[in-house]
Amino acid sequence: MTHNARRSALRGFETLAVHAGREDLAALGVHAPPLDLSTTYPLGELDAAVASLDAMAAGGAPTGSPVYARMHSPTVARLEQALAALEGAQAAVAFSSGMAALTATLLAASQAQGGSRRHVVAVRPLYGGTDHLLASGLLGLETSFVSAGCVARAIRPDTALVILETPTNPTLDLVDIEAVASRCGEVPLLVDSTFATPVLQKPLRHGAALVLHSATKFLGGHGDVMAGAIAASEAWVARLRQVRIATGALLHPLAAYLVHRGLPTLPLRVLASQQGATYLAERLAAHPAVARTCHPSLAGADPGGLIGRQMAGPGGVLSFELRGGQPAAANLLRRLRLIQPAVSLGATDTLIQHPAGLTHRLVERAARANSGISEGLLRVSAGLEDPHDLWQDLRQALEA
Repeated sequence: MTHNARRSALRGFETLAVHAGREDLAALGVHAPPLDLSTTYPLGELDAAVASLDAMAAGGAPTGSPVYARMHSPTVARLEQALAALEGAQAAVAFSSGMAALTATLLAASQAQGGSRRHVVAVRPLYGGTDHLLASGLLGLETSFVSAGCVARAIRPDTALVILETPTNPTLDLVDIEAVASRCGEVPLLVDSTFATPVLQKPLRHGAALVLHSATKFLGGHGDVMAGAIAASEAWVARLRQVRIATGALLHPLAAYLVHRGLPTLPLRVLASQQGATYLAERLAAHPAVARTCHPSLAGADPGGLIGRQMAGPGGVLSFELRGGQPAAANLLRRLRLIQPAVSLGATDTLIQHPAGLTHRLVERAARANSGISEGLLRVSAGLEDPHDLWQDLRQALEA
């Protein structure tokens, strides 16, 4: 049975999570995926090595020797096969971080039509690093920041890409991917699905051309690896591989190995995190010190009915706004005993951070305010601890 045939035979997502990228292990006589740390490879016949390098330079797989690890890593390729399977994509390409993946996509998109497309439409709110990269103009691109309903009016003849994140970071709003895709026309849509993961959401099914993951988060899942990935068509991935070769943003094989190792437990981890976040959101929403709680599970948080249609569940991240603003937020962070104040998310332990002061600090103040990122807002990534213990920690900090 071919690789693709075997992959298509694995119908359940949990089964895919366990077996994707591992289909040939029995034939290799091993049980765990091998880790190849080589930086260079024997060339064999020169003509064959040249042909292999040409194939990789064009965005394809090596036809012979991988030549050099910046061109191709067998360990990274295994992870890419697995991620493509989980997203229902033709292919995937992994990078050294989520921001490296985004940068490569922006560069690849802007080179379409002979490099004449220098405009991006972005739906706020976004991850602060994404917002800052777009707003800074560092890549020579002009960005129009809009709401989801205004995408069509913002598109110009030189628009290279439309970008959105759902659930949004850090306000957990849900954006209708299919509705936005219908407004994009011929312009490709990139969806940052880091919060949802393929366990809860598959943007390609709803009209997105590309799916972005900061694999540092839930995909890695243990707070010990940094990685990024794009899942898309073969044509898009070939262009992204060309950028990756030129810029040197290949994911390190050890990082790829660790992310791949975490995928079998991804469904279990995401669902447990979601359960904890839902429990905390209910209790925070009822606490008098909390002015606003943001989580898609709460009443009125999903007016478009996207849970069940676009998402399989509300996810494991929530945020809440304290009535006392930044001083109250700083005081709560200081008093926590179990929950760890730290940026990032999707780890096995629960993390809490202050977006206005940290992840979204470089977003202009007016844009933060317009996106609902107040000085009293705190974002929580629910881990795998007992939710009752997490709530006891939050409650004592709120009431101290």
